[in-house]
Amino acid sequence: MPLSDLIGIFEQYRGVSAANPPQNVQQDYQQAAEAVPPSHLADALGAAFRSGETPPFGQMLSNLFANSNPDQRAGILTQLLSAVGPAALGSGVLGSLGGLLQGGNAQVSAEQAKQVSPEAVQQLAEHAEKQDPSVIDQASQFYSNHPKLVQALGAGSLALIMSHLSRR
Repeated sequence: MPLSDLIGIFEQYRGVSAANPPQNVQQDYQQAAEAVPPSHLADALGAAFRSGETPPFGQMLSNLFANSNPDQRAGILTQLLSAVGPAALGSGVLGSLGGLLQGGNAQVSAEQAKQVSPEAVQQLAEHAEKQDPSVIDQASQFYSNHPKLVQALGAGSLALIMSHLSRR
């Protein structure tokens, strides 16, 4: 895609809100995601995760997890679990996830990830964000490498991502 076309697409997203996304946001996002560096997409995704116009981070991450394949699920779970550490997994709702790190294994397998519900991921993400707010940046980096999956966040979130990209 020529740069002039991409600039034209971004122009329509300056100052757009999640409440009133353009009708063609899915297609525009797809074109932009193919053209921009993953680091730009990660920054824009992080801005959407932190925005007061989008659902909370845990809810958005749960949605992405639900739409991920087993390998992607394993990857994001590994990142979230490393952010909270094994001590946080000893009790409460997160206690059921403690088994994923048995024997000090820091990597979650695709098979293990299949056993984790999106609701558990939402709670894990909320806990991880409280313990280490940089987990949002880690998740943004992870999902910037899976731009098609980001479309599962919906038109409002994509509009904010496009708005952020338009300022770069």
